[in-house]
Amino acid sequence: MADVSVPAFWTDLYARGGDGWELREPAPPLVDFVERTPPPRGRVAVPGCGRGHDVRFLARHGYDAVGFDFSPPAVAAARALARAEGVAAEFLERDIFSLPRDFTNAFDGVWEYTCFCAIDPARRAEYVRTMATILRPGGWLLACFYPLRRRAAGPPFAVPPAEVRRRFAPGFRLERALLPRSVRLRQSQEWLVLFRRTG
Repeated sequence: MADVSVPAFWTDLYARGGDGWELREPAPPLVDFVERTPPPRGRVAVPGCGRGHDVRFLARHGYDAVGFDFSPPAVAAARALARAEGVAAEFLERDIFSLPRDFTNAFDGVWEYTCFCAIDPARRAEYVRTMATILRPGGWLLACFYPLRRRAAGPPFAVPPAEVRRRFAPGFRLERALLPRSVRLRQSQEWLVLFRRTG
């Protein structure tokens, strides 16, 4: 398995232009959810934000959005796009697993899209603990999990709904779940879930 836990893996993909994750627009599941049933405004973290399309979308819709990525080219591109569009969004070059050190109870919400499926599956429990730590009690986590079924060797790594329910159950309450509108290549492979941090 490729070492997805080091920045060099992702930096190399960005440098070659072949990362395969780039939508060049905000994720349709996020757009639809925010425009129809927006979560409460506040400070929102976007782990593994890439070039920051979702972060800028959230900022334009009244959220104090902060994008995290540990690939320097991704963060540089995200900052440049925000400047070019005149969007007030913050982008930090960080390993998401280091966030509890500086961001405990710092966020009202989290938007998760293609970060959970990109990390080493052996670190998924650690990911859930990290999100629970950076969220304030009662905070929301809106997540679009992809892909639902195993395809080729990852990343992205398959994210079965049963695993999601099991991993998030200790610290989160599932409030909504639906099949979202997706880009063509991801249709029927995405699951949108709204969690609330308990405790």
